[in-house]
Amino acid sequence: MSLRVGIEKLSVYPASCSLDIGALCMARGLDAERTLSDLMIEQRAVNPPWEDAVTLAVNSAEPLLTAEDRSSIGLLLVGTESSVDQEKPVSSWVHHYLGLPDDCLNLEVKHACFAATGALELAKAWIASPSSKGRKALIVSTDQTTMTIGEPWEPVCGAGAAAVLLSREPRVIEYELGRCGVFAHEVSDVIRPNMRLETGNSETSLFAYLTAVEGAYARYVESVGEPIDFNQHFHRMLYHTPFGGMTYRAHRALLKLNSNLKNSETWQNYSVKTLPALRYNKRMGATYGASTFIGLIGLLDSDPDVKAGDRLGIFAYGSGSCAQFYSAIVMPEAQAIASKVGLQAQLDARRPLTIDEYETVEKERDAHVGVSHFTPTWDILGDWYERFYRGKKLLVLRGIADYYREYDWS
Repeated sequence: MSLRVGIEKLSVYPASCSLDIGALCMARGLDAERTLSDLMIEQRAVNPPWEDAVTLAVNSAEPLLTAEDRSSIGLLLVGTESSVDQEKPVSSWVHHYLGLPDDCLNLEVKHACFAATGALELAKAWIASPSSKGRKALIVSTDQTTMTIGEPWEPVCGAGAAAVLLSREPRVIEYELGRCGVFAHEVSDVIRPNMRLETGNSETSLFAYLTAVEGAYARYVESVGEPIDFNQHFHRMLYHTPFGGMTYRAHRALLKLNSNLKNSETWQNYSVKTLPALRYNKRMGATYGASTFIGLIGLLDSDPDVKAGDRLGIFAYGSGSCAQFYSAIVMPEAQAIASKVGLQAQLDARRPLTIDEYETVEKERDAHVGVSHFTPTWDILGDWYERFYRGKKLLVLRGIADYYREYDWS
């Protein structure tokens, strides 16, 4: 019997606050109709000062895991570019607060938005190796944007985390091992020269992404070993989603090179193949490496024509840059497991922020980066902390003392 590796189950934590992008556009003097249409984004997630990369990660994985799951995990990989410390890995806190075994190997992985997919590849190889002894791997992608008030890219910012349990008994998707194409080249399209600044060149980033999707797909075809019909081979497509509009550009590029469709037919094809996957990405903004997992849940929750046995094409990209195109097969329980995540309800439960509230939250969150002492202003949003967190077993940042970060359950 051949080895099977895939996602057994997954979950998402979308932060506890949201910002309406239309309102943000009006406040910044931007064309709201064009921005919403071009970017395909409606809301962005906002994390208050007591949420960071650690709490987002833990809160995404905690509801996912049973006691049996925790004892069976032998590898924890946390992909992030929002690390709270330049030495101590985010994974060490996640390992502790999830109560994972003390023989669980854990590591923080950094490669912009590609980190989670890179971690996924490491985990696949580990699961397939004798070292795993049949144990499972937990992959967490957790990120938040830096403060971007007034910047041109402010409308596409966001926050959130996704956790996936990887095992030899896939129940959501099974990866087609060996069918994978990688494309890497150095480019400074988006960078974080320090913990408080995220910057870059949007035009360079756009072209780097499109170059990578074409290159990675060509390598994927090579890995299959025979010519394939792009439009027929994949039932649906998932793309890395810095903003929704980017996925249309990517899909159009692959259709142009690998199908006989006319330009006038590309949108209809995209609206069937990919658009349903944006259901939740549209409401979270930039979620970095988590975006493909969020897209997977969105697709399974939205598209009744996705059935067991269907092949999904998946493209991941990270600035810097590295990209990967790979494929997976939908499992019989996929829709039921995705539905249990309850992401629609989680998004609806967030607190909508006014522009003033959003700016106040962002400024306090920015002010505590790299400082020796900090205590969150618990009433910065009135009674929201008490109403949303109290008694729900959500991890929060209690404060910083002599640079030591103190976390606790709400």
